[in-house]
Amino acid sequence: MMIKVAIVDDKRLNRLNRADELSYSEKIKVVFTSQNGQEFLETMKALAQNNLPEIVLMDIDMPEKNGIDTVREAKVIYPGVEFLMLTVFDEDEKIFEAVKAGASGYLLKDESTETIINFIQQVKEFRAVPMSPSVARKALKLLCGGSSFTQQEKTAENTLTPREIEVLKGLVEGLDYKEIAEKLFVSPNTVRNQITSIYTKLHVTCKVDAVKLAIRNKMV
Repeated sequence: MMIKVAIVDDKRLNRLNRADELSYSEKIKVVFTSQNGQEFLETMKALAQNNLPEIVLMDIDMPEKNGIDTVREAKVIYPGVEFLMLTVFDEDEKIFEAVKAGASGYLLKDESTETIINFIQQVKEFRAVPMSPSVARKALKLLCGGSSFTQQEKTAENTLTPREIEVLKGLVEGLDYKEIAEKLFVSPNTVRNQITSIYTKLHVTCKVDAVKLAIRNKMV
């Protein structure tokens, strides 16, 4: 079954090029594009439930309603829709705001089409939180300040298996599920199960929080 995708970008050429590039994938269907967040929300309201996009590529800086405000509002109305933010390298604070708004992943605008398709599939198949490695490093730098772990977190750390530590190290390095699987010579499904276990043991719900705890406590 094809993954339904929407594209939101205030630059018309960017929207058209992105839609054209994604159309070459047999696994993705671009259901609509919008030039800003307000138009996106209006289009969503007009669609039948079964025609809604599953994943939205959302630009951050746009007139009328920017990407962060749009995601914050849309996640309340459409909790099942996932948002991948399109960012430029120097938008540190905006990346952090996107995390808080409920975005599902963060990638640089100049990523290859192959990488973007891979990210879309990760979100759809594994509920992953994919990031361009450079974006991940910036997000972690922003999120890793503060006090040390609680005793509960330290206890949770001690329950991780050696293989789970290796998987966690891969997350810290900004690798995706498939890259971690290839590095450890296991299947992506095995990595997915191990990451689910890591989240449970560390009492977190996403990649950013897991990596933040790992770096703070020097677990890897």
